[in-house]
Amino acid sequence: MTISASDVKNLREATGAGMMDCKKALQESGGDMDKAVMWLRERGIAKAAKRAGRVAAEGIIAHYIHMGGKIGVLVEVNCETDFVARGAEFQAFAKDVCLQVCSANPRWVAPEDVPAEAFEAERQLYMKQAAETGKPEQICAKIAEGKLKKWYEEVCLLKQPSVRPEHEGKSIEQLATELSGKCGEKITIRRFVRFQVGEGIEKPQSNLAEEVAAELAKAEAKA
Repeated sequence: MTISASDVKNLREATGAGMMDCKKALQESGGDMDKAVMWLRERGIAKAAKRAGRVAAEGIIAHYIHMGGKIGVLVEVNCETDFVARGAEFQAFAKDVCLQVCSANPRWVAPEDVPAEAFEAERQLYMKQAAETGKPEQICAKIAEGKLKKWYEEVCLLKQPSVRPEHEGKSIEQLATELSGKCGEKITIRRFVRFQVGEGIEKPQSNLAEEVAAELAKAEAKA
């Protein structure tokens, strides 16, 4: 069935849940607002949203080493109590985040962490690409907005789809929200760092054809 934008907006304001979660809740509930609220609450999504103002100062630093020591990741995942931090589900989530950073190589945690200059450069690129199609500026702006959303899914950890097969179709943000609902605490990913051997080091480039020609020249000179 078709879900109107106004219904999604009203549900979002009532529960504090994310837009896509609200849309899915309405679809699953046949458009019934009360059932949609219950659907969100049963999954802990609405409750998790109401924890947004609470402080998550506990947690762990999770780590992961991959490819024989070629890639290393450190991630800080926070919760509200040490009890939750020591729980199996929280520890497993932190490990999954490490795997995500290792595999998908995000640049920032969330869209709000993207520097203004990086955002504007990307937006201008998409606007220019859209303008080349000859479409009106208003349409170009919408096209750019859609491409920026896809870009966020590439460069922002929370917006990336999970690389784990068992979490197919879910973003890291959705998994964090689900965990928050289960444990009853605010769950946040504060920061991460990813190291890769040789990253940033300028390596000498070799040209095989030139090397062969040089060796032949040396051989001819000796002859």
